[in-house]
Amino acid sequence: MNAQIRPDELRDVIEADRSHVWHHLIQHKPFESVDPRIYVEGRGMKLWDSTGKEYLDAVSGGVWTVNVGYGRESIANAVRDQLVRMNYFANSAGSIPSARFAERLIGKMPGLSRVYYANSGSEANEKVFKMVRQIAHRHHGGRKFKILYRERDYHGTTLATLSASGQPQRSAQYGPPVPGFVEVPHCLEYRSQYGNVRNYGERAADAIEEVILREGPDTIGAICLEPVTAGGGVITPPAGYWERVQEICRRHRILLHIDEVVCGVGRTGKWFGYQHFGIKPDFVTMAKGVASGYAAISCAVTTEAVFDLFKDDPSDPLSYFRDISTFGGCASGPAAALENMRIIEDENLLANTTAMGERLMRNLRELQSRHAVIGDVRGIGLFCGAELVQDRQTREPIEEKRVQAVVADCLAQGVIIGATNRSFQRFNNTLCLSPALIATPTEIDHITNTIDRALTRVFGATQPA
Repeated sequence: MNAQIRPDELRDVIEADRSHVWHHLIQHKPFESVDPRIYVEGRGMKLWDSTGKEYLDAVSGGVWTVNVGYGRESIANAVRDQLVRMNYFANSAGSIPSARFAERLIGKMPGLSRVYYANSGSEANEKVFKMVRQIAHRHHGGRKFKILYRERDYHGTTLATLSASGQPQRSAQYGPPVPGFVEVPHCLEYRSQYGNVRNYGERAADAIEEVILREGPDTIGAICLEPVTAGGGVITPPAGYWERVQEICRRHRILLHIDEVVCGVGRTGKWFGYQHFGIKPDFVTMAKGVASGYAAISCAVTTEAVFDLFKDDPSDPLSYFRDISTFGGCASGPAAALENMRIIEDENLLANTTAMGERLMRNLRELQSRHAVIGDVRGIGLFCGAELVQDRQTREPIEEKRVQAVVADCLAQGVIIGATNRSFQRFNNTLCLSPALIATPTEIDHITNTIDRALTRVFGATQPA
């Protein structure tokens, strides 16, 4: 830490937090007897909490967000300078940073041309759902209103995006769902739904077409997919999958919406995850890494062909996209995003992500060779996971409480890792790793060495596979 803070100096902060803050994704009953954790400073990949304990953050702010690391003064300065100059005007008018970032972003996304600003990934996805519904009403007689989503994928926390959630525990007790969202099967070959088949990727994509034919192609407007499934188990798509998905969408005139909220802006070693697979999407949404958490910003990006559908009849007051995101007008978001992008380019972080991702996967495979509890490792770039199982032959998943025990042991050692959580019955069993794009070999090795010790403590001595 830059300046040591004694725990007693923050006692009033801790008590204010305990008494008044409703945290995300956590049960608060334990805080009646233990202190909530409060982080007070970050530098690079390190964090310090209110007790002064140091942590290495292997999940980029807990949810795949702080792509360029903590303590970036140049981003803070860019935000400050923009706020002093002009902080906000509703995005019915433009701003200098919003125009400049849109231009820079589109330069990374051939075939796309328009950027719609919002403030969260959930909101960006919901904007696209609304665009698809409006297109259905204006150009398809209301027919092509259904939106397909994939089992195990996750697209946000609003009622509409939860209706497109392939993670049942995420949406449990928040129903009834919004109508018109239809699930298609997942593409995790390790948990094949079709037995031991050749060309699993093509078979998994064909399962999507089976749903399309069942529902009727003329009722389906879009399909929303993560390029690599994140919280659903870090699922990298099998060979042949994306090519077949794109061909199916084109044949049935279904718009392809890629949710890059996690994968986007360098996480996979390319600017966007879909760029690994030769996809030409109609919509791309992004949030987390766009500004690395230094300002709130999300984007829904689309083609000129889609954009033109909202200009078809200027005399009709219902023809344009009648939507607003209040904080999509904040000038701080695109100002931070511009500097974030500059850092990624100037520090060659895409190449570093690829190299460090390969090292992380090698290390995880080495752990797999010694820990029978690791059934599968998968990932791309600095976006990796290890699925824990009771038995490699049956692939019976490890119960969630023991997975969380591994996470807790790593935290006690001073390394923050993640795991699939509150997503599926029985399948909250994958350790999740997403270090910042600035990770060094020493930091990658420290992360996996920590996991090694945690697995040994939770499951016993290593067992050669």
